[in-house]
Amino acid sequence: MADPATYRPRPGEIPTDPGVYRFRDAERRVIYVGKAKSLRPRLSSYFQDIANLHPRTQQMVTTAASVEWTVVGTEVEALALEYSWIKEFDPRFNVKYRDDKSYPWLAVTVGEEIPRVQVMRGAQRKGVRYFGPYGHAWAIRDTVDTLLRVFPMRSCSAGVYRRAKAIGRPCLLGDIGKCSAPCVGRVSPDEHREIVDDFLAFMGGQTAGFTRRIEQQMREAAGRQEYELAAKYRDDLAALRRVLEKQTVVLGDGTDADVFGFVDDPLEVAVQIFSVRGGRVRGQRGWVADKEDDASLADLVQHALMTLYQDAAESAIPKQILVPELPTDLEPVEALLSERRDGPVRIRVPQRGDKKRLMETVEQNAKQAMARHKLKRSSDLTARSQALEEIQVALGLSEPPLRIECFDISNLQGTEIVASMVVFEDGLPRKSEYRRFTVRHEGQSDVAAMHEVITRRFENYLRARDRQGDEEPGIDPETGKPRKFAYAPSLVVVDGGPPQVAAAQQAMDELGISGVALCGLAKKLEEVWLPDDEDPVILPRTSEGLYLLQRVRDEAHRFAISHHRTRRSKSMVQSLLDPVPGLGETRRRALLKHFGSLKRLRTASAEEIQAVPGIGPATAQSIVQALAESRPGPAIDTRTGEILDDDGNRQ
Repeated sequence: MADPATYRPRPGEIPTDPGVYRFRDAERRVIYVGKAKSLRPRLSSYFQDIANLHPRTQQMVTTAASVEWTVVGTEVEALALEYSWIKEFDPRFNVKYRDDKSYPWLAVTVGEEIPRVQVMRGAQRKGVRYFGPYGHAWAIRDTVDTLLRVFPMRSCSAGVYRRAKAIGRPCLLGDIGKCSAPCVGRVSPDEHREIVDDFLAFMGGQTAGFTRRIEQQMREAAGRQEYELAAKYRDDLAALRRVLEKQTVVLGDGTDADVFGFVDDPLEVAVQIFSVRGGRVRGQRGWVADKEDDASLADLVQHALMTLYQDAAESAIPKQILVPELPTDLEPVEALLSERRDGPVRIRVPQRGDKKRLMETVEQNAKQAMARHKLKRSSDLTARSQALEEIQVALGLSEPPLRIECFDISNLQGTEIVASMVVFEDGLPRKSEYRRFTVRHEGQSDVAAMHEVITRRFENYLRARDRQGDEEPGIDPETGKPRKFAYAPSLVVVDGGPPQVAAAQQAMDELGISGVALCGLAKKLEEVWLPDDEDPVILPRTSEGLYLLQRVRDEAHRFAISHHRTRRSKSMVQSLLDPVPGLGETRRRALLKHFGSLKRLRTASAEEIQAVPGIGPATAQSIVQALAESRPGPAIDTRTGEILDDDGNRQ
């Protein structure tokens, strides 16, 4: 581990110009690339007291053995050079967006004399017009096969084209009317180019004119009693409509835009992009990448934009890019993309309307992609076995923790304190053994609540253990099912750092519980804390063991929050409906069961409330009035500082 002072530049040596810098390790490998509007203050920030740096930055500067920089003329040039070097050197401490697959594109080789439509993957080339990307190559082939009825352009390879030209006979597509056969001179290169231009215009979103023109030609042919030609136009029109039906209109103003959605956790980030052309979704792509530093959402957005468009063809960069948060260096990014597109590019955060709703859809796809990624990873038997072994080694256990229980506390401003217990066996969730707790003493801290919950959990375990007469310990002889809290865990994980770990350890010591390992997982830095240890256990970010602990902790947090929302909704219904005369506990429960949440009850009309059994017209009107007169201010989650709505959901 190097001391940053050993390679710190001399005072005044670093210039104040814009530029790009590289940190290298002892083997001269580039481990981090960054840029700055002014190099001197940016680089000097890395050589301050190391205790003031973020832990990941600490690791970077102590891994490095030297730093060097390159001065450029403008911030835009610095941005371009930064991402060029990131691609070239693949530094370990930069965020790495690696696409999880090579997406297929519908491509037209407009640079050739006789352009060809085909499926293309990999880096985009000049002289090729791209549409997409698509999720599957078969989706492109299906679209092309349909459109070749209307736009019979060349789709054969160079070898097939040369052979047909040499023998003077077209291939099968030429015989069945899905190619105009320029190889044998049925159409001239200029006539074929017109067909290609029509195909490009249709794929580019100019669809209404083609459908109107073909419909008019169909009517005219039918009027001349040329019924075979009219039938051909009818089939062509049906083919165009089939293609259009597969491309959903999402933006009524015909906007060309790429819409980004992000979901991240401390270790990974999921990115989804919808490509909208002419107001229609033409393609979708996405990936899940490791986060190697403490990048903010604005940094992640900027990295994604530069990674996606760094080598993109001019036609692949849209006029508008919609993101959840503006990139850190908005003006240089817009300038660089505008230069590569040879036209203006605007980056915006949608605030309302269709674009805002589309952004929410893309973010939902990102959430699903992250969930699928985690599920796929957790279902890997080898990875689960490796995770349990890594936890065993890191925590110094005698055997892998086959049963892990994790506890989390949730509250709003010290009220309605609840806790969750989730159980993972062999690295997989065992949801039938999940338990919820309502903390009995209001107003106490998370640490005191943790002590109470751990005490209650193991008191139940001791009572179950002390039961006599069971043929099999922990099994209810009447039902044959495990009793609640009948089994001791191999490892207890608490959500938090040293205070929460100490409270849990104290509770277990007071009850005489031994043989159960304990640790805490601090969310901010993903540090693993053991009882009575001054320093945390640091698991590598690529560790399967850390991934499993993180998943257990996140599941406990999710389960606690869901319980809290339910209780909060019930308690708010109870308190807000107190003034309504004649409304007892039974009918309040019926209201909540019927509407499901306070939020839906607030939006219900008196007629809808009357549909609940036992609620008459006068009572329904009183309920509507009581809810209208007592709209509470926003609630704050004291753990995260987020504003919550009536049901405890983030706003």
